[in-house]
Amino acid sequence: MLILCASAQAHATFTPDVDILNRNAPIFPHMLFTETITNSRRVEASRPYWVNTREEQTAIERRTSYQISMLLNYDILAYYGHPGSRNMGILGRHTIEEIDQMLTELAKVYEATGGKKIKKAFYLIYGTVWPEGEIGIMRDSMLMPYIEYGMKNDILVFVDHQIGKYHPIEPAHGRQSALHQILPYLRYPNVHLALDPEWRTTRPMQVLGQVTADELNRAQQIMENYMIANNIPGERMLVIHQFNSIMVRNASQVRTDFNRVRFIHCMDGIGDPEMKRGTYDFVAQFNNMPLKGFKLFYNLGIPGAGFDNPIMSPQDVYELNPRPLIIMYQ
Repeated sequence: MLILCASAQAHATFTPDVDILNRNAPIFPHMLFTETITNSRRVEASRPYWVNTREEQTAIERRTSYQISMLLNYDILAYYGHPGSRNMGILGRHTIEEIDQMLTELAKVYEATGGKKIKKAFYLIYGTVWPEGEIGIMRDSMLMPYIEYGMKNDILVFVDHQIGKYHPIEPAHGRQSALHQILPYLRYPNVHLALDPEWRTTRPMQVLGQVTADELNRAQQIMENYMIANNIPGERMLVIHQFNSIMVRNASQVRTDFNRVRFIHCMDGIGDPEMKRGTYDFVAQFNNMPLKGFKLFYNLGIPGAGFDNPIMSPQDVYELNPRPLIIMYQ
């Protein structure tokens, strides 16, 4: 399905906050603003001498809902972790229902601070790096309850792969690439994908991993081709984490102009607020990747584990430039 461009009238009546968008890069190449969708539905409903059948109205709702650009209309707030581990993030320390309630309460603070609606998300570590770069894959019986709960309760799910000794987009060591392992989950309408270059290594916690701009560009093309081939409508996000210059080689050459894939460049460093702002400034300089994310780390009392001290407030986060569109807590 081809997503149409917004009309000039819609741009005149509803424009995003220019402080959070970089005008020098193509952010939403093909999208419709929420107000445009509303106007379209109003026109459909006001046609003289005509009332849509239930089937026609359902088709209109389905068609136009896929054309709304989520990142233009919402900020995304996520809790990160592995359901089977208390030491890999806040998500693994609570039930699905508890995480939902915690996100709801935190979302109220962000909405009151930033004035933009919040979309809640579960951010799941699907592929976990082990010693020597082996990867542990999350069982479907562990992942699917989050996807199904999310579909019922309007919550997004990010499926994150840490890559390890394998390849982000090509088969290696007798196994599918990291990306190809998670692509099938795109059949669920609330699922988005993520790759974490930090853990593309055979010596986790000792040697920092990396990906190249070419690999990220090819990953986006593969993801878009998969969506088209499998008739998956709308747009989906691909999140890439970075906090060190070597993690994305030739970062200035990363493309973000794909029609169906929204590329999110997420700052993933720990530290005090000054350190985190400095790391974010480094990530923000790559304006060819204008859609930014920001990650915060709770003190979970894990011996030797890093955390933010003190953790930044929602006001602090929204004062970052450019303003991050995805905020996650580990």
